[in-house]
Amino acid sequence: MTHNPIRPWRNIQRRPSRQIRVGKVLVGGDAPISVQTMTNTLTTDVAATIEQIQRCAVAGADIVRVSTPDEDSTRALKEIVAESPVPIVADIHFHYKRAIEAAQAGAACLRINPGNIGDARRVAEVVRAAKDHGCSIRIGVNAGSLEKHLLDKYGEPCPDAMVESGLDHIKLLQDNDFHEFKISVKASDVFMAAAAYQQLADATDAPIHLGITEAGGFVSGTVKSAIGLGNLLWMGIGDTIRVSLSADPVEEVKVGFEILKSLGLRHRGVTIISCPSCARQGFDVIKTVSALEDRLAHITTSMSLSIIGCVVNGPGEALMTDIGFTGGGAGKGMVYLAGKQDHTLSNDRMVDHIVELVEAKAAEIEAAEKLAAE
Repeated sequence: MTHNPIRPWRNIQRRPSRQIRVGKVLVGGDAPISVQTMTNTLTTDVAATIEQIQRCAVAGADIVRVSTPDEDSTRALKEIVAESPVPIVADIHFHYKRAIEAAQAGAACLRINPGNIGDARRVAEVVRAAKDHGCSIRIGVNAGSLEKHLLDKYGEPCPDAMVESGLDHIKLLQDNDFHEFKISVKASDVFMAAAAYQQLADATDAPIHLGITEAGGFVSGTVKSAIGLGNLLWMGIGDTIRVSLSADPVEEVKVGFEILKSLGLRHRGVTIISCPSCARQGFDVIKTVSALEDRLAHITTSMSLSIIGCVVNGPGEALMTDIGFTGGGAGKGMVYLAGKQDHTLSNDRMVDHIVELVEAKAAEIEAAEKLAAE
């Protein structure tokens, strides 16, 4: 919200961490928490993969991960990297040579899994390639693919095993004088992941990549991710996030931003505050909000909009948003600008007029920001 002061009880103190670079994106330290996603196209289908990356970038993705399971995929990666508007992370499992090939192809970061990448010698070769080609590395621990000796030691996947795996791999990288790394300890179980991340945050100053892996479909996965990632972010843990959904990667990006926006950690686009609707509504709230979400998806400037069906909470919510509309009677309602009543508006003109107001406000904010930067 642009016209309200920051309230101290809303501030989150982020965990101090080292800062690394993933291509042009800074991760950790005082850098904004970045939003990542992963393509689900065949990497060898270069056109489809690039198209999906571009759609994710338009939605706001800062970094995109691409799977490289075979030589054909790492060969395709070179063209994908060249066309991508955002840094590309190569997702590596099982064969360390794919990591070397991905570094040579221009990947900005290599994601390696301690549970299946191989021994210290192979890790050293990956580190050498990363150094030679300016890559960072993400250590990606997953509860579903822990090393056998840790499963034997702990009996089952657990936070202690996950953190031990991650710290062992950190030592391997540091022994090779490599420090441009971030780390994740993902699980599909929210409690296990949260406990592992809390332990990890106390054990290292490395940037942390958050995720609840294999979270599920759009609705269930969004809920699990919001609970797991939201609580960790609230505690100040996390420098970059990925919401893992069985859905279009663009939806992962949108959900990721909504989680960050709800905690005041990133601000992008229009935040719509709307009521669930009831018999008191003066217009069809659900249909209106759906239309506005579609019509305002192109706005990247941070601002707030309240769409409330009646006067019970409408005026109060409008006080705290840049633009507001509260349903009244006789087919019309009240428009609020910067928290103040401005003019009445007929319901049949509501969507078009609000879109015009938002676009004008966004242009005003952008002009002011440009002037301040000069």
